[in-house]
Amino acid sequence: MSEAVVDSKLTRKDFVSDQEVRWCPGCGDYAILAQMQKVLPEVGVPRENIVFVSGIGCSSRFPYYMNTYGIHSIHGRAPTLATGIKAANPDLSVWVITGDGDGLSIGGNHLLHCLRRNVDLKIILFNNRIYGLTKGQYSPTSLQGHRTKSTPMGSIDYPLNPISVALSAEATFVARTQDTNTKHLSEVLRRAAEHKGAAFVEIYQNCVVLNPGAWDHTTDSDVRDDNIVFLEEGEPLIFGKDRAKGIRMNGTEPEVVTLGIGMPEDELVVHREDRGNASYAYMLSRMEYPAMPLPFGVLRAIERPSYTEMLTDQVDAAIAAKGGIGDLNSLFSAGDTWVVD
Repeated sequence: MSEAVVDSKLTRKDFVSDQEVRWCPGCGDYAILAQMQKVLPEVGVPRENIVFVSGIGCSSRFPYYMNTYGIHSIHGRAPTLATGIKAANPDLSVWVITGDGDGLSIGGNHLLHCLRRNVDLKIILFNNRIYGLTKGQYSPTSLQGHRTKSTPMGSIDYPLNPISVALSAEATFVARTQDTNTKHLSEVLRRAAEHKGAAFVEIYQNCVVLNPGAWDHTTDSDVRDDNIVFLEEGEPLIFGKDRAKGIRMNGTEPEVVTLGIGMPEDELVVHREDRGNASYAYMLSRMEYPAMPLPFGVLRAIERPSYTEMLTDQVDAAIAAKGGIGDLNSLFSAGDTWVVD
């Protein structure tokens, strides 16, 4: 089923709720909220057909601030509730707002199965590498050695890479962006909104109170150009302040090279979002700072029947096979019944 088209007169203000926004001053969540409210009027879905579902965490206050339907659910279970909502009403545009703690720890199992099923949801994961709402414990994405209230001697865990996790679960749309790069952020959110199937977006989001500086290497103007490669469909992987660096394959491994004499652009990797095999996108996801630049943009975008479509087809087939829609009361009264005095 297709989502209804809305009157184009909707603006950002139509998606701003009457609730006071309560995040810490300087929090990256403000920028993400603003871009979401800016993008949705352009997507063409009525507000009454949009639902935001969140779990627990700072980011999970998001549904209060959107003038749409919303559910502030329980820790890690937002994908589960969102799956039920989409299955019950396929016409809805359903968004999941989660964080690196909510989505990858207690909610990791639910997130994985939602992605592998290709449920038609838009999953936005705010990654600040810390538990913010519960006051600064280490999270599944915290780096080794990171000292927090729960790891006073430094974390000994190996951190999860969210986009690698999503690709391993065969998500059909996987992207990465950042709170401070609002132009890039809005474009990625727009692409996710348009995707049919499970769309997963990791957003680097800075917690200015409990983990400031987590993403300085991607925001500091002196170094960020050397640490980020922006993915553009059909274009070679070029980056750096003067766009003088590129990425080529050395056997099965990517390597950074300097462009110029003896290194033509045609030897560089050309980005393709729609490669059916996820191995290329997974290779991109494993490029990590400081050895390699971090990929920003859409790593993978392929078409595959969604869980919602296949479920609807099964229901329609069952109704046709039975000769019509059944009656629940008749079902309850069917077969042997008895009364217990």
